[in-house]
Amino acid sequence: MGPNIRDGVPWRPTSLGPCRPRRSYDILPGTWAGQFTLLEQNPSGPALFIRNGLGPFILASSISGYEPHRMFPLLCLTALLPFPLASADLTTTIAAKSNLGTWEGWGTSLAWWAQAFGTRDDLADIFFTLKTVPLSGVNTPSLPGLGFNIARYNAGACSSNSINGTRMVVSPKMIPSRKMQGFWIDWTSSDVASASWDWSVDVAQRAMLTKARDRGADVLELFSNSPMWWMCVNHNPSGADDGAKDNLQSWNQQQHAVYMAAVALQADRKWGVKFQSVDAFNEPSAGWWSGKTGTQEGCHFDVKTQAIVIGHLRDALDERGLKGVMVSASDESHYDQAIDAFNGVGEKARGQIARVNVHGYQYAGGKRDKLFEIVSKAGKKLWQSEYGEGDATGKDMVSNMFLDFRWLKPTAWVYWQVLDGGGWGLIDADNESKRIAGVNQKYFVLAQFARHIRPGMRMLDGGSDYTVAAYDAAAKKLVIVAVNWGNAQFLNFDLSKFGTPGVNGAVVKRWATQIGTSGTRYAEYGDTTLSGIKFWSKFEKNMVQTFEVSGVSL
Repeated sequence: MGPNIRDGVPWRPTSLGPCRPRRSYDILPGTWAGQFTLLEQNPSGPALFIRNGLGPFILASSISGYEPHRMFPLLCLTALLPFPLASADLTTTIAAKSNLGTWEGWGTSLAWWAQAFGTRDDLADIFFTLKTVPLSGVNTPSLPGLGFNIARYNAGACSSNSINGTRMVVSPKMIPSRKMQGFWIDWTSSDVASASWDWSVDVAQRAMLTKARDRGADVLELFSNSPMWWMCVNHNPSGADDGAKDNLQSWNQQQHAVYMAAVALQADRKWGVKFQSVDAFNEPSAGWWSGKTGTQEGCHFDVKTQAIVIGHLRDALDERGLKGVMVSASDESHYDQAIDAFNGVGEKARGQIARVNVHGYQYAGGKRDKLFEIVSKAGKKLWQSEYGEGDATGKDMVSNMFLDFRWLKPTAWVYWQVLDGGGWGLIDADNESKRIAGVNQKYFVLAQFARHIRPGMRMLDGGSDYTVAAYDAAAKKLVIVAVNWGNAQFLNFDLSKFGTPGVNGAVVKRWATQIGTSGTRYAEYGDTTLSGIKFWSKFEKNMVQTFEVSGVSL
C-alpha cells in the first residue's frame, strides 16, 4: 500500500489504524535534536510515530498505562529505532575530492552607480563588509553586508574641454549619469604632470574605490568602456557611427594602452590603490556600440585590434614598473564571443593575457563549458566579470549563477550595477536623481552566496545542477548553496565522500531566501542537524538556502 498524506508528510498506517498529529515536542539531547511532531497511534496498540523535516519514523516504545489521546513525556521512551517511511525528494552527493579552483571573490563595477553615490559610507559598508548596516533614508530593516572584496574601477572617456576647437561628440541618447570623466583630456602631451591631464575629476567613483579598499577589498581591477573621446574615429565615446566597426583610430591604439597604464600608475602612487589587473576593453566584439543611439560609453574592437592593444598594454605597464599587474581580456558580452576572441587574438596576445574576463549577457545560452575548457587548457584564470538583468526577484540571476558554477567554473563573480532602476540594481535606485527607493529581493538572493562562499575557499562539484559547494580548509567548514525550482520538497545532502563528514547530531546552520517579489529575506535557522553522513531540509518553491557544516575534512 502506498503512503498516505497526513499533516503534509507521507506516512504509512498500520493495521491498527491511522496516526494523527498531536503536538510538537523538542527532542531531548541524546536522541535527535530539533522539532518533532508526535503522531499518536490509536489505543489498540503501543506503537507511536514521530516525524521531523524528513518524514515519519516508527518509534518502538514501552509505556505503561498507555491511555488513548493522552500525550506522554519523551523521557518515557525506552527505544528509539529509526525506520524511514519517507525519504527526501532529491539527493545530491558532494564530490569531496573535486577541485574547481580557489575562490577569489565577489564584487561589483563602480561605474555608474558610484558616480552618483560614491561618497556614502553606508553603501560602502553594505557592499564591502559583512556588517549588518542600516540603509540611510530608506524605511527598511538593516541589511546584511555582502562582503565584496572585488571592485572594478572604470577609467572614463569623457571631458568637456576643447582641443584646438574640437570637442567631444555626445550621442543624442547618452544618459548623463553614464558619462564618466576621463583624465587625459587632450593629445598634446603624454606627460601625466602636464596640463594635458586632469587628475581632479571623477571624485565620487574614486571615493568609493578607496572606501572599498579601506574596508578590505583587495582585488581591484581597472577597465575601460571606451578610449578617450579624442582617440575615437568620430570623437564620440559611445561608439562608431556603424556600431560594428572599430572606433579607435589606428594611430591611437598605443595611446589607449598608455592611458590605461598611466591611470594604473597614478592610482598606485597617488591614490594608494594597487590594481591587480587592467582590461582595455568592454564587450569589444559587440555591434551595438553606436554613436548615434548609444546611451553609455562603448567601443567596438575587431579581434585583430584587440591583439594589438593587448601587446601595447603589456608594454606600457612594464615600462612604468607595473610588471606585476596582470592584463585581463576581453570582457566580451557573450561566452561564444569570448571563445572566438581568445582563439582569434593569436598566440602572442594569448601569452600576454593572464586572465580571461567574460560577461553573462548570453544568459542561459552559449558554450560556458567550451570557454572553460579552452581557458583552463591555456593555464589562465577565468572570471564572470559582469552580470546584470532587470529581474528584481533574483530568479534570473540565481538561475544563471548555477549555470555559471556548473559549467563556466569561474573563480570570481561580479555584479554590474548594485544600484540601479528597472530591476537591474540589487538596490532600487535612480542614478540621475540620486534617490534610493528600496531593496530588491535579488539582494538577499546574492547574500546567500556572497556572505558564505568566501575568498580562499576551494570550490567543489556540488553533484547536481541545483547545488554549489565550497570548502574552507582552515575552518574545516563546508558551505552548500542550493535552489529548489519545483513544488515544495525536501532536498537531501550526502557527505559520504568526505573523510570526516562532520559530527553526527551537530547543528547545521542554514539561511533561506524566497525568490520572488516578497517573502523570506536571508532568514537564519538552527533547526537542521547532521544525521550520520547526511542532512536534509525542506525547500519551498523558488527558494534558495545556504548551509554551513562544521567539523568537515576532505
